[in-house]
Amino acid sequence: MAAVLPSLNYSRLPVFQLVRLRFISIFPSFSFSSSVSRDSHSMIEYLVNTCGLSAAEAAKASKHLSHLRSTKKPDAVLTFMKSQGFGAAHLRRMICLHPTFLCSDVEKTLAPKLQSLRDFGFSESHLVDFLSSEPGAINFNVHRGLLPKLKFWESILGSRERFLKHAKRKWRFLSFSIEKVVRPNLTFLRDECGIPEERVSLVLRMNTSFIVLRPDSLRTLVLRADALGIPRQSKMFLWILNFLHLVNEERYEAKVKFMKNFGWSDSEFSAAVVKFPSFLCLSEGMLRRKMDFLVNQIGFTPLYIAHRPALLMYSLEKRVIPRFHVIEMLKSKGIWTPKQQLYSFYSMSNAKFMERFVTPYKEKVPQLLGIM
Repeated sequence: MAAVLPSLNYSRLPVFQLVRLRFISIFPSFSFSSSVSRDSHSMIEYLVNTCGLSAAEAAKASKHLSHLRSTKKPDAVLTFMKSQGFGAAHLRRMICLHPTFLCSDVEKTLAPKLQSLRDFGFSESHLVDFLSSEPGAINFNVHRGLLPKLKFWESILGSRERFLKHAKRKWRFLSFSIEKVVRPNLTFLRDECGIPEERVSLVLRMNTSFIVLRPDSLRTLVLRADALGIPRQSKMFLWILNFLHLVNEERYEAKVKFMKNFGWSDSEFSAAVVKFPSFLCLSEGMLRRKMDFLVNQIGFTPLYIAHRPALLMYSLEKRVIPRFHVIEMLKSKGIWTPKQQLYSFYSMSNAKFMERFVTPYKEKVPQLLGIM
C-alpha cells in the first residue's frame, strides 16, 4: 500500500523537506540497516548529513543509489578514501559527478585501482586530483582502458601536470574513444590539412575540446575556417578552429550582425577573426561597452579597431580606462604631447607604460599614481 503523505501546507515547507517528502512518496519501502542512525530516514539525508551534499545535489545523486538497503558499502568507501588522502570537498565532488562510486567494493575495486595508479607513477596528490575530477575512472579496466588512455593523453599534452590541469576543468578525458575519435581526427589534421602533430599538441595544451569532436563535425569545422580565407598550414589555423568550435555558427552570425552595427563589413569581421579569434568569445554586452569607449571616448574608428582587434581583448577597467585618463591628464597639464600612434599606448606592457608615462611625471603630477 502506497504511503499517504499527511495534509500539510507544502508552500511553507523548506526545500529540503519537500525533497525528502518527494523521495518518500517514490520509495515508500526504503529502509536502512543499523549502520544508519535511527534519525536517518532516506539516502538523501545520508548524502547530506554524512557526505556534505546540498539537498539538491543529494536528491539528484540518490536516484543512482536507490537500490541500496544499507550504508555499509558507502561507509566503507568513505572511510577508505579518507585514509588515502581524499578530503570532504573531493569526496563531495566525486559523489556529485559519479554517485555509484559509493557502491564500489573497497577490496576488489578501489584498493587495486589506486595501487595501479601509484604503480603508474601517480603521487598521492596526483591520485586525489585525478579521481576527484574523473571518478568514472574507477569503472575502467586498468590494463585495457585506464592506463592506455592515460599514457595517450599524457603523450599528447606533453606532461602529467598538463593532463591533470585539463582534468580539473571537468573535462572527461576517459569518456572519448581514442581509436574512433581522437586518432582519426589527428590523422585528418596531419594528412589532409598538412598540420604537424607537434603544432596540434601545442594548441591542445591550451584547449583540448575540438580534438574530441566527431570526425564529421571536425571536418565541418575545418570548412568554416577555410571560409575565412586562412591557409590550413598557417600557424593561426588551429587557434581559429578552437575558437570557432567554442562559438557555433548561430552565435558567429549573430556577432557578425552585431559588429555590422558599428560599421564592420563581412570581410573586416573575417579579417579580425583571423588576426585575433579569441574576441569571438566576448559577449555582446562586453563588445558594446568596449566599442563604445574605444570609439566615443578615445576616438578610434571602427575600421581602425577591425584591423587591430587586440584592442577588444584589453581590460577596460584594468588597462584601457586608466591609461586613457593618464594620457588625458598629461595632455591637460601641457607637459606631454603624443608623438606616436595612439594604439601603442594601450598595447605596450604595463611595466613599459609605467616607465614611459607615469614614473617620469610622478613629481609634477602625483595623481598619476592614484590612477594606475
